[in-house]
Amino acid sequence: MINLDLENVVWKEGQYYVSLNLNTLVSSFGNTKKAALDALREALELYFEYA
Repeated sequence: MINLDLENVVWKEGQYYVSLNLNTLVSSFGNTKKAALDALREALELYFEYA
């Protein structure tokens, strides 16, 4: 497993939190900051799996 140092930002948009990885521009969302970051982690795992 490779560890990468990636930069993420999270902000609230309406009732959801949006998470964005600044290195890849992959994004996701959730009902809480934690849920948004967890969803982003899963999206990034899929992104790097197929990259």
